[in-house]
Amino acid sequence: MIIDRLENASLYYGVSENIKKALEYLEQTDFSAMEPGNYEIEGENMYAMLQHYVNRPIEEGVWEAHRKYIDVHYIYEGMERMGYASVSNLKLIKEYDEKDDYSFYVGKGSWNVFDEGSFVIYGLQDAHIPAIAVNEPQAVKKVIVKIKA
Repeated sequence: MIIDRLENASLYYGVSENIKKALEYLEQTDFSAMEPGNYEIEGENMYAMLQHYVNRPIEEGVWEAHRKYIDVHYIYEGMERMGYASVSNLKLIKEYDEKDDYSFYVGKGSWNVFDEGSFVIYGLQDAHIPAIAVNEPQAVKKVIVKIKA
C-alpha cells in the first residue's frame, strides 16, 4: 500500500510503468467535468471508475481484495476513511468472484483518513474497506483506476 497526495505522484513513477500511467492520468484529467461511470485508459489493462456517492458508517463496511487488478483510489472532493489489512491476516467470508474480481473478508486492520487530493494504491495482497464516513456520512467524489496486475 502507498498513501500520498497527488502533488507528490511523480515520486512513485518508478514503481512501475503502469503506476506511472495511472498517476499521470489522475494528474492530467479534469474529473469535475465528467459524469460518473467507467472510462477506458488502456482497454481492459487499465480503466478508471468515476464515482459519486455518500459514504457509509463503519458498521456497513466489508474487507475486499482483488486478484486481477491493483486499485488506485483518488479523492477529488470530500473526505472518507478507508481500512487496510493484509489478506493473510483476515478470514475469507466470500469466495473469489472471478467475473467481478473480488473476495470478502472479516478481521481487523488499520484506518486512514483521505481528503481532497489524497490517493492510495492497494496491491493484490492489500485488503481494503473503502467509502467509510469519517464522522457523519458525506458526499464524496472519487476515481478508482484499475490496473491489470
